[in-house]
Amino acid sequence: MRLLVFGFGYSARALAARTAGDVHVTATVRTPLPAPWRDAVETVPAGDGDALATVLRRSDALLVTAATDPETGLCPGFEALAPHLAPGSGPGWIGYLSTTGVYGDRGGGWVRETSELRPASETARRRVAAEAAWAGTGRPLAIFRLPGIYGPGRSALDRVRDGTARRMAAPGQVFSRIHVDDLADGLAAALARPDRTGVFNLCDDEPAPAADVTLEACRLLGVEAPPETPLDLDALTPAARRFWAESKRVSNARAKAALSWRPAHPTYREGLAAILAAGG
Repeated sequence: MRLLVFGFGYSARALAARTAGDVHVTATVRTPLPAPWRDAVETVPAGDGDALATVLRRSDALLVTAATDPETGLCPGFEALAPHLAPGSGPGWIGYLSTTGVYGDRGGGWVRETSELRPASETARRRVAAEAAWAGTGRPLAIFRLPGIYGPGRSALDRVRDGTARRMAAPGQVFSRIHVDDLADGLAAALARPDRTGVFNLCDDEPAPAADVTLEACRLLGVEAPPETPLDLDALTPAARRFWAESKRVSNARAKAALSWRPAHPTYREGLAAILAAGG
């Protein structure tokens, strides 16, 4: 399979590692890739329309991982690639990484792929628009709505080690999350079943308070947990305020049923332990 990835970041690199030897990956880049990726992945300049059109025509699948542009409000992948989606050629499957932020705040209640979209932030509203734009191409499309992604180098373990971990007191507030390797497994499962289209929530099995994750990271590292502090939305950055203003539980039942996928790290406990065991 020849896969074109628009936006070769943390998630896409996990997928490339997961499918090495089975999928030929071409990735858009703005700067040269670091080792070891430069020898493992074919690259194409993100701003070279002609080169993108050529690669797109010969690709079996397209995965768009890039975030929407905060200035234009548009999906850069759609703007760069949609004009080159010629009938009868190019990818027979498109995947788009979206966010569970499109569901908005549910006061800790459950959301599923069929739940009404209630985006509360401008970022989430841009994602809703991007989903609709890709759906309008008429190509077989899988939209993956993702919660917070964690993994080696991006987990509560790192925040505890560098002294930035906080333990906010927010009674009743819970969040879903996903280990980056489970995300890669879910994407690989979807690539192997291109007939399974629509929306998929990829997340773990146990929505939990952020403070619990911090406590577990401290336990694993054998250090004292930071003191609990009251949640003060006004004192947070805009991005942090958006995060803490919402609480919901995200169901992954459809991804399990349709893709035969199961998270290897069903809760943050297994996820953090695996990162630590791997030296992360």
